[in-house]
Amino acid sequence: MPQILVVDDNPDILEALDLLLGLHGYTVQTTSNKKQALFVVTHQVIDLVIQDMNFAQGVTSGRDGKSLFLALKAINPELPIILITAWAQLETAIELVKAGATDYLQKPWDDNKLLELIAQHSHTSDNENLSASSPHGMIYQSPEMHALMHDADKVAEAEINVLISGANGSGKEKLADYIHQHSKRKNQAFIKVNMGALPHELMEAELFGAEKGAFTGANQARQGRFEAAHKGTLFLDEIGNLSLSGQMKLLRVLQTGEFERLGSNHTIKVDVRVLSATNVDLTLAVKQGSFREDLYYRLNVIELHLPALKDRKADIIPLAKHFIGNQYTFDDDAKQYLLANNWQGNVRELENACKRAIVFANNQRITQNDFQSLVQSASVLNEKQQIEKMLVKHAGVIKHAAEELGLSRQALYRRIEKHGIEI
Repeated sequence: MPQILVVDDNPDILEALDLLLGLHGYTVQTTSNKKQALFVVTHQVIDLVIQDMNFAQGVTSGRDGKSLFLALKAINPELPIILITAWAQLETAIELVKAGATDYLQKPWDDNKLLELIAQHSHTSDNENLSASSPHGMIYQSPEMHALMHDADKVAEAEINVLISGANGSGKEKLADYIHQHSKRKNQAFIKVNMGALPHELMEAELFGAEKGAFTGANQARQGRFEAAHKGTLFLDEIGNLSLSGQMKLLRVLQTGEFERLGSNHTIKVDVRVLSATNVDLTLAVKQGSFREDLYYRLNVIELHLPALKDRKADIIPLAKHFIGNQYTFDDDAKQYLLANNWQGNVRELENACKRAIVFANNQRITQNDFQSLVQSASVLNEKQQIEKMLVKHAGVIKHAAEELGLSRQALYRRIEKHGIEI
C-alpha cells in the first residue's frame, strides 16, 4: 500500500488522519515538524504527502505552508502533495496547484473526497495497484471504467435522473451509491428499493406508502420510499419489474413531484432524485408494451452502461486483490486463472470466488489449485444434493434412484457412503 506522510502542527488533525487512513489500509507517518518532514521525504520512499497550509501556529496567510511545499517539491518534483487549507489561504492553495500541487481541500474537509484523491494520485511500485478506486466501492483500472466514471462524475453534479444498465453482478448499485455520494444531495437520504424482490401487489405501497386498512395486512399507516427519500436520492433497482399501474404512478411523481398514499386522498409533494437500474433491455420492453415509453424517457435522461467484467479484464486483478485483502496474495498461475475466466456472474461472482478460495489457501498465498479446489468442492456439493434429491423423489428406493441417475446400484451406494448421506 502507498506510504503517506501527513504534516500538520495540530495533534488532533494528525491523530484523526492517522486513524482514517490506517482504517483504509494505508501506511501513515505523521509529523508536526517541518525539518522532520523534509528529512523523511529525503531519506524514505514516500508516495504521497498531505500537508496543512496553516503549518505554523498563529500564521493564517499560508506563507509557511507555501515554503514547505516548495521545499518538498525541490526534493522530489514528482511527489503528489494534497493541501489542506482554510478559507483565508484559498488563494495561496490555488496558486500552489498551478505550481504543481496535486489538489487542495478546504477545512473542514470531506473524508470521502480525501480518500478518493489519495486513491487517484498515490504512486506505488506495483503497476497492478495503480487502480483508481473510491471509498464508495468503485475499484477499476480499465479504460472502459475510466471513461464511465468520468461520465458518472459529470452526471452526479447534475439534478437529472439516470438509468444504469448492465448485467447482474456488474456493480449497478455501487455506481448509484457513487453518484449519490458525489452529488449535491450527499448529506441527505439515499433510499434503495429492489423492485425484483417485491411482489407486484406490494410495490405501490412500498414506493408510495399506505394508510391503515388500505389493503389486507395494512394494520397501520406506512410511509413510502418516496417520502423517506425527500430531499435525497431514490434508487430503483430492476426497474423493469414495476407493474404498469405502478409505472403510471411513478410517471406522475417524476412529472409533478406529487402522489397519494394507497387509501388516501391527501396529496404529498416531494423533492427526490431518481436513479434506476436494469439488467434487461427496456427499449425492447417498450416495444412489447410491458414498459411505458414516456416513463422510459423520464428515467433515462442519461444512461450509464456498466460493462460486463469479461469486457474489462484490466479490472479483474485489482478487484480480486481488494476482495482478498492485505493478508493474502495471488501467485502468477492464480492470476492467469482469474484473467482466463469469463465471470458470467461478473464482480459478484469474482468476489465470492476469491472469498471461498481463501479457505483453501496455505500461507496466505492463493494458487490456481485453490480455485480448482473451489470448483471441485462445488461439484462435490452439487453431486451430493442431486443424490439426496433423487433419494427423496424415489422414497429411498436405491434401484429407482440409481436408474434415474444413470448409475449402478453399487456405484450409487459408494457415492452415498462418500458423501455421508443417511438413508
